[in-house]
Amino acid sequence: MTATFAPGECVAVAFHPGTGAAVVGEHGGTAAWPPGRADDEIARLERSAGPRWIWWGPDTARALVAAGVRPARCWDLDAVHRLLHGGWRSGPARVWAAANELDAAGIPTIAPVDLFHLESPDAGEGVVRADGHLDPGWVEGGWHADLECLSEWAELALQVQRAQDAALAELDRRPAAPATARAESAASLLCAELEHDGLPIEVPTAEAIIATYIGPRPTDATDEARLAAVRDELVLRHLPIGDIDLRNPANVKSLLRRAGIEVPDTRAWRLEQLRDRHPIIEALLAWRKAERIATTFGYRWLDEHVGPDGRLRGRWSSSDGAAGRMTATAGLHNLPAELRPAVVAESGRVFVRADLGQIEPRILAAVSGDESLIAATLDDDMYAPVAARLGVTRDIAKVAVLGAMYGQTTGQGAVALRGLESAYPTAMGYLDDAARRAEGGNDLRTRGGRRVPMSASTDSGNDDGPGREERSRAAARGRYGRNAMIQGAAAEFFKTWAVIVRARAATHGAQIVLCLHDELLVHAPGDAADAVRDIVDDGVQEARYRWSPGAGVRFVADTSVVSRWSDAK
Repeated sequence: MTATFAPGECVAVAFHPGTGAAVVGEHGGTAAWPPGRADDEIARLERSAGPRWIWWGPDTARALVAAGVRPARCWDLDAVHRLLHGGWRSGPARVWAAANELDAAGIPTIAPVDLFHLESPDAGEGVVRADGHLDPGWVEGGWHADLECLSEWAELALQVQRAQDAALAELDRRPAAPATARAESAASLLCAELEHDGLPIEVPTAEAIIATYIGPRPTDATDEARLAAVRDELVLRHLPIGDIDLRNPANVKSLLRRAGIEVPDTRAWRLEQLRDRHPIIEALLAWRKAERIATTFGYRWLDEHVGPDGRLRGRWSSSDGAAGRMTATAGLHNLPAELRPAVVAESGRVFVRADLGQIEPRILAAVSGDESLIAATLDDDMYAPVAARLGVTRDIAKVAVLGAMYGQTTGQGAVALRGLESAYPTAMGYLDDAARRAEGGNDLRTRGGRRVPMSASTDSGNDDGPGREERSRAAARGRYGRNAMIQGAAAEFFKTWAVIVRARAATHGAQIVLCLHDELLVHAPGDAADAVRDIVDDGVQEARYRWSPGAGVRFVADTSVVSRWSDAK
């Protein structure tokens, strides 16, 4: 069966490698193909019509990428659902319920098979039950029973997309929401590609780095325990007082007490402030670093997550459920700096690495519309004009601005923070308003429309007003709310930038291989390095235009072309 669709048409697709594929266009065109033919037909439609593919969630993106199909545009119902409703919970049953204004508490499940529940009581009702919810049998796999089921599943996806599109259009004063939904969807597709492609790792280099911290690869569990004891001894020799478990914070505090050092906790940042007190502090910090390598980024980590092709792979998510940041497993989002020399571009290729500069304060300027703060963004280092305006050093200005966004009212930047309120009243008012609404348990929405749930406690304390515990919870909500509005908007900007680079760089045979907080790593052919670098830099400005047209905020990125990730400055 051959289907014809208009260029750019929305086309829902239900794809399963073992069953085939079915497509339903917004103008009524339909088609279905068996396995073996489905991949080619979807690729043909991508080339001929360039549709905006609609699918239920990231599993479809993963299946298409694995089949060799990389769509240019898509609408991921899961991703848009999380944008509209907040949190991380999604899936077809929840997405359908939300789109049809059904109570999520009533979502049916398949009862366990036991003496009291022999089968699902609603079996046989069809894909949509009498109560309006999706039948759990379909959700759990019935949707890909045959081509007819695939077609019905695609038709339902198209219905949900229409409902989501209408909901986005109705968001009060959120004109960027539809564009954000498209970027969030493309970011979910990018995550599928990141999972499939992986991050290039030079395994011998990684093993050599690991060996410098924890010794050679252990031969067995006994040898592994011996090497751990050797690392422990490098600390304990400074205070030989018997058996001490360095992996127990209470024991470490006791050990430090023997050296005359009292600490409320043993966090690394606190120990770093005490380096000059006793040699054991330096030894402990070195031990901490080695222990992290041994337990999280050691030889076992390489064996489990680096494939025969030398690519490090983990599971990616386009939204962490809170502020909407991209996250990944397998250490991809917290790889120690010590291991970055092992991230090496393949022969004939390079990395184009870029990091957004001072993204949070620039985002604050954009979302608040504070003209004075917007003017500060015109500088490469926007903290410099802020410092000059406040009459403080750059470092104090930076602490004050970050403290305002994180709700910190004490410490080094406290005095400067009061200066911010008079120098940049619109920006500070934006943050204060978010904090007040969050304290009252009112949900927030980022500039791009992401819902940030803020449920207020029902504990009223006593007749004289809220109790101390509730006031503490309200204050915590306020701090979280003001920060989420900035971090959420920053995540939207970053993903807009990333999907622009994804689309433009593909024409040069380049792929994004890592999205780390505000940093992109693009794996590009060596002869296309300059072109891809221009795409990355120009992408920042295109993202600014798409995400905040007319705001006047200048966004900057530090971009370099390197062979090893560690060479980036």
